[in-house]
Amino acid sequence: MPTIVVDVMPKAELLDPQGKAVAGALTRLGVDGFSGVRIGKRFELFVEGEVDEALLETARKVADDVLSNSVIEDVVGIEVVE
Repeated sequence: MPTIVVDVMPKAELLDPQGKAVAGALTRLGVDGFSGVRIGKRFELFVEGEVDEALLETARKVADDVLSNSVIEDVVGIEVVE
């Protein structure tokens, strides 16, 4: 069954308090090598049948209109996984 995966992230210019908290926790745990953390959302839209361009366009519209808040978030990826 194909799945359309939509990734949504906070806009780069906005603060990400959850990401900041995780970054702080990593530092306290002694984990090095990461300069920051940003936390987003992943949506999986399950498809019965084939994924064609029309369905992908519908997924893009749903991602923009329903799955993300365009004031504070960007849709950063839409992909089909089998």
